Amino acid sequence: MRKTSYGITAVGVILVLLLNIFCSYRTDWVVVRTPQVLHTRVTTRYGLSKLCEITRVDLPSSGGDGQGKYVEKTCRRFPLRQQDKCETDNSGFCAAWTSAGYAVELGIGFSSLGVLAILFGVSTGSRRRRIWRAIAGLVAIQGLFNVIAFGIVTHAYRTSAYPTFENASLGTAYVFNTISWVLCFLVSGGVVITGIAADKGHHWAAGNRAYRRIDP
Repeated sequence: MRKTSYGITAVGVILVLLLNIFCSYRTDWVVVRTPQVLHTRVTTRYGLSKLCEITRVDLPSSGGDGQGKYVEKTCRRFPLRQQDKCETDNSGFCAAWTSAGYAVELGIGFSSLGVLAILFGVSTGSRRRRIWRAIAGLVAIQGLFNVIAFGIVTHAYRTSAYPTFENASLGTAYVFNTISWVLCFLVSGGVVITGIAADKGHHWAAGNRAYRRIDP
């Protein structure tokens, strides 16, 4: 494969890695906004390992000419064994939600390996001819882990597996996770197509030094 092809692949893999890191730290996979009561609105943001509750209070000013605003944000680990009833009512949800977090972390690990494989593979021409298989596999596995997290969160949201999810909406982290795994499979498929074409000696894939495999 051409160095240019590996360069484009590297950009895609690095972008996916950044998206995964972004998603893992965000606390807006699922967002619950309660109706305003007594000038108070509470927004709860659920991440894969952390929950943040934002309380906003809009109070009329003493002069009656405007409103004062008070915002408080508190975060904690999520889910917690006792507070979120992980040992009783929500045991299935807690296990699945924790697994989604692990899946994203594993995806980050495979994405990092993909970047290292590209750096290692482009060092010599002989490595460039072989390493594309490993890169395509690592990116595809990463996409699979992202799909697992996507599926778990989607199922929890659609079935209201956690009590407050009945009035929830999907947030930014969920959207970027979707973009991430779609991009993974596009990159992996592109690498496979280019690699096979290079093995067959197509100039556009193999470059100026097109080669053909010699079968024994």
